[in-house]
Amino acid sequence: MRLTDFHGMDPHLLVGLVNTELRNHAESLEDLVKTHGLDEGELTGCLAAAGYEYQPEQKQFR
Repeated sequence: MRLTDFHGMDPHLLVGLVNTELRNHAESLEDLVKTHGLDEGELTGCLAAAGYEYQPEQKQFR
C-alpha cells in the first residue's frame, strides 16, 4: 500500500501507516511528506477529519 494513495484509504488504517513510517523511516512529518511527494495540508486535513492531530513531541498522529 502506497501513501500516495491516501485519499481513498480508511483514515484509521492511514494513521497506522503514517505513524509506522514516522517511527521507522522519517525524521519528521515534513520529511515524510517530502519523501513520498505528499501535500502536508491534505494529509493532515484527511487525518484531522477523522479526529487525528499531529503531535510533534511524540512524532505521531493521535
